[in-house]
Amino acid sequence: MIAWINFAVLLAASILFLFFYVRSAAPAGREKISGVRAYRLCYYDRLVSGALEFLITANFILYYFFPLTTPLPDKFPWAWWISLVIAALIGVPATLLMVIGVRDAGEEAMRPKKEHVMYGGIYTRLRHPQATGEVFLFLVIAFLLNSPFLALFSLIYFPIFLLLCYAEEQDLMLRYGDSYVEYCKRTGAFWPKRRNSDA
Repeated sequence: MIAWINFAVLLAASILFLFFYVRSAAPAGREKISGVRAYRLCYYDRLVSGALEFLITANFILYYFFPLTTPLPDKFPWAWWISLVIAALIGVPATLLMVIGVRDAGEEAMRPKKEHVMYGGIYTRLRHPQATGEVFLFLVIAFLLNSPFLALFSLIYFPIFLLLCYAEEQDLMLRYGDSYVEYCKRTGAFWPKRRNSDA
C-alpha cells in the first residue's frame, strides 16, 4: 500500500513540477495578463517547482524501501559499486554543467526580472546548460539506489525537460525578440554548435 501511495505521489509531483516550472518560465507572457507582478509570480512558481523536485527525490529514496512489485529485478545484476561508478560518470559532469549554468545565469536562475539582459558565460555556447545537467540527476539517483525501475522511470524527465526548455524559449523570444532568435541560430540548445571557421 505504501509503495503505491509513494508511486502515485511521485507521478503527481512530476506532473506538477512540469506545470509549475512552465509557469515560472513565462514572465513575459504572463506580464501581458498580470502586469509587472508576473515576474514575482514566476519566482513563487519557481520555488514551488524546486520544492517538487525535492519531493520527487524523496519519493525515489522511499521507493528504495518500498518498491512496487514489477517484473523488473529490485536491483541491477551487478555489484552496487558498479552502479556507484556509473552514477559518478554521469553525475559529476551533469552537476558541473548545472552549477556553471546557475552561476552564469546569476539571480535570474531563481528570480526572473524584467530588466535582466541575456546571459553570458556558458550561455554563449549552450542555451540550456542547467536543464542539460539537471535532467540526468534523476538517473544518477536511480543508479545510487541501484534500482532498474527508477532508472527506467527517470527517463520520463527527458521529455519533461524538453517541454520546459521549449516553453522557456517561447517566452525568451517574447522578452528579447530578434536578438534571441539570432542567438538560437548560432547557439546549440543542449550541445554546442560547431563554430564556422569563416566567422
